[in-house]
Amino acid sequence: MDTTSLKTRLNIWFQRTAGGDQRPVRFDIDRTYPTLRVLDHAYPAIRREALGVLEHRDEVPAYHDLDPDQADISASTPRQWRVFYLWAMGERAGVNARRCPETVAALDCIPNLFQAFFSVLEAGKSVPAHTGPYSGYLRYHLGLVVPGENPPRLRVRDWKHTWAEGQSVLFDDSWDHEVYNDSDEDRVILIADVLRPMPLPQHLANRTAAVMARHTYGKRVLRRVEQQRGATVNARV
Repeated sequence: MDTTSLKTRLNIWFQRTAGGDQRPVRFDIDRTYPTLRVLDHAYPAIRREALGVLEHRDEVPAYHDLDPDQADISASTPRQWRVFYLWAMGERAGVNARRCPETVAALDCIPNLFQAFFSVLEAGKSVPAHTGPYSGYLRYHLGLVVPGENPPRLRVRDWKHTWAEGQSVLFDDSWDHEVYNDSDEDRVILIADVLRPMPLPQHLANRTAAVMARHTYGKRVLRRVEQQRGATVNARV
């Protein structure tokens, strides 16, 4: 099956359903996905576990090491965009999930969770303009560690957002977006992608595509997560 052609067709269908060129950029969490507030309420525990992971920051892989398709945006500068996967295409990242039990417990409460990970931008690491690869999800950000001076900024189409610790936002990353980061400190957030709310036919097609992605893309990512973790453990020994 030509999955690229299928994804293109689904993207066109889902974007048209959402309003085409007039589809929203950002969303009211309480109206659109109120269960995401579970993550907001769990912020202290999530932040604590993220900081625990970052005690060994150099062991957190660069995004493009787990997904080579992201090299254009992840490997664009010497500074790193690191990701710590917790969930990939509806499946837990076992070895990582066990290190963050309270975060995973909160994620378990979110219906139609597509993927979730800690996103770490090193000091001075910006992300060039790009569009998300799939229109079947909405993207949630929760600020965990945000520099107080000159904090990084997100632009999505013509909307701009500055992260703040403990604050969340929900947006459509299939729009052109980028990150400006001139800070001297790392920025850490939790990213959670949830299936886009749509009428039943589109929702069923979206869920089917998510299952397919779990057995293809998701398996590849989780395999690399395990390999990276194994290499790290061996290096310590």
